[in-house]
Amino acid sequence: MPSAEDTSVHQERPVVRPTHRDEVAAAGSELIGGRSGRWSRLSSAALTPVGAIALVAIGMFALGMVQKLPCYNWAWFRGAGSQYTHACYSDIPHLYSGRGFADGLVPYFDRLPGDMQFLEYPVLTGVFMQVAAWLTPGGGSIQGQEQTYWLVNAGMLMICTAVIAVCVARTHRRRPWDGLLMALAPAFALTATINWDLLAVALTAGAMLMWSRSRPLAFGILIGLATAAKLYPVLLLGPAFVLCWRAGKWREFGAAALGTAGSWLVVNLPVMVFAPEGWKKFYTFSEERGIDFGSFWLVITQRTGESIDVGTVNTVSTVATIALCAAIGVLTLTAPRRPRFAQLAFLVVAVFILVNKVYSPQYVLWLIPLAALARPRWRDFLIWQTCEVLYFLGIWLYLAYTTSGDKHQGLPTEGYQLAIVLHLLGTLYLCAVVVRDIVMPERDGVRRDGSDDPSGGVLDGAEDVFVLSHLIETGAARRDALPSAPGPRVEWGTAGTPAAD
Repeated sequence: MPSAEDTSVHQERPVVRPTHRDEVAAAGSELIGGRSGRWSRLSSAALTPVGAIALVAIGMFALGMVQKLPCYNWAWFRGAGSQYTHACYSDIPHLYSGRGFADGLVPYFDRLPGDMQFLEYPVLTGVFMQVAAWLTPGGGSIQGQEQTYWLVNAGMLMICTAVIAVCVARTHRRRPWDGLLMALAPAFALTATINWDLLAVALTAGAMLMWSRSRPLAFGILIGLATAAKLYPVLLLGPAFVLCWRAGKWREFGAAALGTAGSWLVVNLPVMVFAPEGWKKFYTFSEERGIDFGSFWLVITQRTGESIDVGTVNTVSTVATIALCAAIGVLTLTAPRRPRFAQLAFLVVAVFILVNKVYSPQYVLWLIPLAALARPRWRDFLIWQTCEVLYFLGIWLYLAYTTSGDKHQGLPTEGYQLAIVLHLLGTLYLCAVVVRDIVMPERDGVRRDGSDDPSGGVLDGAEDVFVLSHLIETGAARRDALPSAPGPRVEWGTAGTPAAD
């Protein structure tokens, strides 16, 4: 385990340049003049790596907005089929009218017409949606208002994108260019304005940055706020728990847990007290929601023709998530070297996605910043992104097929099932290489220079105080040291037969 002195030495080393260490990055750099050299240092004063990555992320976000132009101009308002064939669907304009924002209804407090009754989003996301509605001018046609509402939300989500890019680029002090993985991710640009997930992603990225700066309370506060916007960020407390357990940093974990609970309550408690029915809609909707697009559950039901009770799906998914997260915990406590925080964060969120009963295409946004920090290798990242882009196209073409009537334009059921399998395999592949890096830390490119955990904050360079494999080895050594009973000691041979000493 590197000492604090060693860690400080590593932090003083120059910035890692991917074009000098990653063959795919080096090959891609030929499009812009080749690997960085002495001339790149002259321009670094004018544009830092963090600034460059933020600009690239904003540029990619803008390209994603351009990709939505067919829908913005007409497809959102001329039936479902066109927005699917152009792969430019977004929830944002439809929910402006569908969730009462066009009529001035207040989320959670005012009952909606129809079966939905209340807004089915967590409180902080509802606040984000309401602020965008306040910024959307009234008057004119409803189509014009929906277009403006989407533009307002896109502007706010672009700010979230810039925050994510800056946080990811700064989390690993010596590896800011790993943020380009997030900034250039094609699935990020394609899905950024489908829904409001980028709010939770930005808060989670900020929490990761705070953890890397040894500020566990700020980490917890941001995780609590992110959980008030989307449920998945609370899973990051699991990796923090087992890593602090292994390093004996209980005070730091306590601060993180306290900050999470406190900030979550600050946001949720007023709505819980004054609008309890509206507040609990997100949780009841999530529980009652049936098997939906993108999940392996959908493949099973479509292939077998048999429906599965939603209660059974909820139970199995919950048990599977707990079991797999427990396995990640055991891996953490038995690994030859304490895993990096980003590695475990990626794994637990990936587990949640893989066993869930629904996988909306924008859920990939949850994983992209974590993947850039957990496995900053362009080859593996692009393999995964290819699978996600194919799934993005697959779901829209499948919906086009199901809404085209007798024309059957789009992707049939079997093709969509293949797209789901590709998404699952791509995510599993990235999980596998992350686990391999944990089991064989010498394969971890981030630690190639002797670093411990650049995103680990107070855990970076800390000594291990509890390692399960060490306890097992110590227990075995103690048993071997005990005096033997009279007579020959019998052991079991490899062939399953007793062998005497």
